[in-house]
Amino acid sequence: MPARRTHFAPRHAQDELAAALAALRAEFQVPTEFPDDALSEAAAAIPISAPKDLRGIPFVTLDPLGSRDLDQAFHLERAGSGWRVRYAIADVPGFVQPGGALDRAARSRGQTLYLPDGTVPLHPRLLSEGRASLLPGEERPAYVWTVELDAEGAARSGRVERAVIRSRAQLDYPAAQRDIAADRADGPLALLREVGLARIAQERLRGGASLSMPEEEIRETPSGYRIERRDPLPVEEWNAQLSLLAGITAGELMLGAGVGILRTMPPPEERALAEFRGRVRALEQPWADGVSYGAYLAGLDASAVGTPAVRQAAAALFRGADYTPFDGALPAEPQQAAIAAPYAHVTAPLRRLVDRFGLVVCASICAGEEIPEWARASLPELPALMRASNQRSGQLTSAALDRVEAAVLHDRVGHTLDAVVIEVRGERARVQLTEPPVTAQCLADGLRAGTRVRVRVLGTDIASGTVELAPA
Repeated sequence: MPARRTHFAPRHAQDELAAALAALRAEFQVPTEFPDDALSEAAAAIPISAPKDLRGIPFVTLDPLGSRDLDQAFHLERAGSGWRVRYAIADVPGFVQPGGALDRAARSRGQTLYLPDGTVPLHPRLLSEGRASLLPGEERPAYVWTVELDAEGAARSGRVERAVIRSRAQLDYPAAQRDIAADRADGPLALLREVGLARIAQERLRGGASLSMPEEEIRETPSGYRIERRDPLPVEEWNAQLSLLAGITAGELMLGAGVGILRTMPPPEERALAEFRGRVRALEQPWADGVSYGAYLAGLDASAVGTPAVRQAAAALFRGADYTPFDGALPAEPQQAAIAAPYAHVTAPLRRLVDRFGLVVCASICAGEEIPEWARASLPELPALMRASNQRSGQLTSAALDRVEAAVLHDRVGHTLDAVVIEVRGERARVQLTEPPVTAQCLADGLRAGTRVRVRVLGTDIASGTVELAPA
């Protein structure tokens, strides 16, 4: 299991950091409380009775440790020479009245924001962490995806329907990884590795790729804020494949019916591909002819000094992700290029606005029913709402991380630290410090991507999130 590297912001910087994070919330107009009418509506909501009873299926959830907003639960079983995947998604549409106060509040927010000083939920917590969350031991209405896979992991059929379920256990990633590694996983978890690997193989056959970037996570503890850098665990990647499977199935259903909203991304231009090949060749990790993009990324040596720079270049290769609604004429470019398949967001309705509508569309298609007019009429409005939400989330998350990193380095001014150069653009370089785990800008001054360097911390400003580094 990958080691975690952590470092706390010094105590004397904590108050300044708290003030800086509060100022960010004000600057980005982050909502605080829900309107009273939205809270009243959430408290009074009674979901429609699900037509199917799947409480006998032993679903489990798998999420980061301590999560309460549980969107998904899964069950895996062998079916002939392949597998049957059941993926249950929280029935948020059953709790939200179209056009009501809760719907308006969710549209204004777009998604849950995860900030160092606390989350800002898309829906009131009494729903997102309570009545609608797929908590263990609780009967919950859900949209259940059922996908039949063959022996190679290819999907033979897929559908979604409303049902009542009961999750048996709330699993977390570290414990699940330990159980699988020790060969003591049972229930649905026992098959997650082989199903996940089969779906990863299918991803490579399609020409898609999953880029597992190291995560820089901020955590608030009784001792103050700390920052961690870690590579995703294998179990996280296998679990992500279940979500991708549901999203691909949804995309194909929508295209077949001629109505829906896809998460699309154009393929990279030839010039960008050629530039990427040149950059990784210079980093002494060339992308060989005849090797797929996904296989190339999967074969990277995580311990190699040039790998962070390769990953940084790969992250910039695919651009232009958007939401594409359609009703009648199909989109000219229906695929999500990195996934190499049509794809829709339908697995996180507690945390992302668009998923609620995608679920309703797909369930109506599978039931042979008319799509509700409120859902159909909303499709053209969703891209702008999600773009605005994604922009705010991205800028706010980046700005918050900058301020925590400045606080973590506050008592290191004048120190010389080890780093790896992950990108050079003009007079600026982006470097990844080894300890503490901070990624920041630095004067380029002869630096070269994919090399180890020593940098000196010249100064920090927590209020603006500024870190000044220079080659030592």
